Amino acid sequence: MATSALPKRQDVPKEHTWNLESIYQHDDQWEQDFKKLAGLIPQLAQLSGTLGADGESLLDALQQRDEASKLLFQMYVYVHLRHYEDLTNPHYQALTDRASSMAAQFGAATAFFEPEILAIPDQQLDEFFQSVDALGVYKHELSDIRRQREHIRSAEVEALLASAQDVTRSPDDIFGMLVDADLKFPVIKDDKGNDVELTHARYVPVFMESPNRDVRRSAFEALYTTYGNYRNTIGTSFASHIRSRMFFAKARNYKSTLHAALEPNAIPISVYTNLIETVNDNLQHMHRYMLLRKRLLQLDELHMYDLFTPLVSNIDVKYSYDQAREMVVAGLTPLGGDYVNHMRHGLYEGRWVDVYENVGKRSGAFSWGAYTTQPFIMMNYQDNLDNVLTLAHELGHSMHSFYTRRTQPYVYGSYTIFVAEVASTLNEALLTHHLLQTTDNPRLRMYVLNDQIEKLRATLYRQTMFAEFEYEAHRRMEAGEALTSETFSAFYYDLNKRYFGPEVVVDDLIRLEWSRIPHFYSSFYVYQYATGIAASTALAKQILSEGQPAVDRYLKFLSGGSSKHSIDLLRDAGVDMTSPEPVAQACQVFGELVTQMEQLAAQIDGERRN
Repeated sequence: MATSALPKRQDVPKEHTWNLESIYQHDDQWEQDFKKLAGLIPQLAQLSGTLGADGESLLDALQQRDEASKLLFQMYVYVHLRHYEDLTNPHYQALTDRASSMAAQFGAATAFFEPEILAIPDQQLDEFFQSVDALGVYKHELSDIRRQREHIRSAEVEALLASAQDVTRSPDDIFGMLVDADLKFPVIKDDKGNDVELTHARYVPVFMESPNRDVRRSAFEALYTTYGNYRNTIGTSFASHIRSRMFFAKARNYKSTLHAALEPNAIPISVYTNLIETVNDNLQHMHRYMLLRKRLLQLDELHMYDLFTPLVSNIDVKYSYDQAREMVVAGLTPLGGDYVNHMRHGLYEGRWVDVYENVGKRSGAFSWGAYTTQPFIMMNYQDNLDNVLTLAHELGHSMHSFYTRRTQPYVYGSYTIFVAEVASTLNEALLTHHLLQTTDNPRLRMYVLNDQIEKLRATLYRQTMFAEFEYEAHRRMEAGEALTSETFSAFYYDLNKRYFGPEVVVDDLIRLEWSRIPHFYSSFYVYQYATGIAASTALAKQILSEGQPAVDRYLKFLSGGSSKHSIDLLRDAGVDMTSPEPVAQACQVFGELVTQMEQLAAQIDGERRN
């Protein structure tokens, strides 16, 4: 596959493609299912008004809904994955549009389910469960819907709130259009002295990872000076977004915007506040890493534009895809024979992975699938260690889906965002441990250590800093304080000083970084990245120290889907996210990795001098 020109899709060897034929052998079968689903959706709509009649009627409606939903997502996944193989293929673009339209019809046809379930009196629903044994499988789902009863308003108010969504999303739309369409960055010099236009996509890989400090500084100043020119507009947009969240929280009888974000998934507010408090109690590890970074880069002053450049570069070690597969299998051996055997099947004869880049193929990497399908992984594999780790990461998602779908009924055959990154980052942690145990090359060990440190810095510390900024912004506005771009910038700057510590020159322009983070328009979302990697770090540590008992708990977690609340699934696995301990353990692991890197750097320095 190492050629100068990308192959066309039809020229890619079958063994390097994913097995979409396991869903449909040909598109005519998809068309048959499309017609079948088109007939099922009107039948679902006709069930309106029947769910509260008796237990049998409720069960029948839920089963019909699930069968239609199962078919819909099988069809939806198939055509989207075909489309991603070659984005220039108009045939599958048309089929994805049809699938999306069908999904919208399904949503409209089943919109009555939740209101009718909420309208069933508790005593009557209990009688339904007693009289219809098969309804028991839906008990957790129905209880979860009814748990939100106090936050569901009358039909008239719900209709009004739904209409208000179109208006209140305006701040998000304005921000998106401004930064993606209207914001223009200047042309600056790259490493080779070429004039290159600064863009969001080029900012980190082209400029901020550059070994040339002048290039990094120029990019940093150009980016934030440009954002600064629009700070008042973006500040008003963000403040309006917060006010919209306050409106919906109040309308739905939540105690706060944070409560409104966490309560639907039964996440206690203490999980959020413990995260912030515990990371702040462990900032000394971050400060020590900043000192190490300053020393290894041989800088008198470490600035904000020095935080992305690699500490170890020019690692000329290539890993073929065949080598990558075997490295991942070896690294994940601690998860036991059942896990490894199923994963190996997916990597080889199961053809879960679409391996290499081809003309028109979507960029990046992801794992996806439907309840009725095998997992599928898109890669654009390059022969380097980053891609080996990416393969392990995506296999974590795939194996989570595999165990969930193998074990749970359809209604619980998925998992929440709160736990979505646990399995993927755990795989990376185990593979990193394996590489450090089996690698003698000092520079490669430094690279692996730094890669894991940077992942924890970016995910545990940085995302918690973002979470604290969100928390403070919403808290102040809910307390009646009028916030502007200047107040947002002031406390964001103070957060950077506290998180990065005395070894970093916190450049004044970094106070504007909040203005370019799109996740802030999905309120209280980013904390889940930090809690996810904290949970996976704790679980990996248990697996490596306890062995089989920890593995058994972990596999049960993977198999749980959404049959319990996410916080309970993690607690059963051995990680209580309502306590500070998992986050504290993750911070401790970060500190241990920094210590290892300090020692290895001293060793390499000593050998160089000798």
